[in-house]
Amino acid sequence: MEFNKRFWLIELLAYWEGRVNTTSLIHHFGLSRQQSSADLNAYSAQAPTNLTYDPSIKAYLPKPEFQRHFISDDVAEYLNWMQHPSAAPAPISAPSAKLSNLALRLPPRKVSPELMRVLVAATRQRLRVEVDYVSLSNPNREGRIIAPHTFVNTGLRWHLRAWCEKSQGYRDFVLSRFRGVPTLLDRTEHPIEHDTAWNTQITLILAPDPRLTPEQREVLENDYQMVGGQLHISTKACLVNYLLKEMQVNTKMLDGTPEAQQLVLVNRDDLKPWLFD
Repeated sequence: MEFNKRFWLIELLAYWEGRVNTTSLIHHFGLSRQQSSADLNAYSAQAPTNLTYDPSIKAYLPKPEFQRHFISDDVAEYLNWMQHPSAAPAPISAPSAKLSNLALRLPPRKVSPELMRVLVAATRQRLRVEVDYVSLSNPNREGRIIAPHTFVNTGLRWHLRAWCEKSQGYRDFVLSRFRGVPTLLDRTEHPIEHDTAWNTQITLILAPDPRLTPEQREVLENDYQMVGGQLHISTKACLVNYLLKEMQVNTKMLDGTPEAQQLVLVNRDDLKPWLFD
């Protein structure tokens, strides 16, 4: 099939959210309802085994035999688009005299569309959801009831921020570690507004490892455009540990080699309540 950004969005929403309608295209492309309807019909004509229209909800739903033509099976494609809705992929064109460049591509983590459709609905409608979850500390399926509020990209992976009834607190759940198809329940009493760590904004103060030479410290100060030899980064309290990990800053002990450590956390005592043990 020839690339088409509208077909890409139709397929993306149908696959990961479980439904798509003219309103979706009107909202994202500024189309008329007539043009949006024509695009949906054109997509259905090219991929006749993918969608079925449900008049009760006025939306197209994915058929069991749905086949991807414009999207990948990597959930990051959908979640990245959710962060930046205007950044639909561009069609592949013939090589030109552009500057050579390459972006590191990490292997995708397995997340099923059946799982995502329920989690997306629960997040948007503020519903509780019953799920099965595994972890390295507990690799056997464990049933949990959670109330999700936000999908979060930590750099290496996506997780879901949610209230956990078992832990009686807000926790981070790695998307690829859910199992089976969750069940939607009733409305939650623990919305995003009650998540203190999510709603608390903090500032990390980083500086070059003092064991480095002045010349080495100047290199890092220039790299990060530090002011007065310090880098200030504002983030949510619940994300501080992920940010430090991405910056390769060890807060428990200094690496034996300052060239490997590079940066240190200056205000560790202020952030101690939010750091992992």
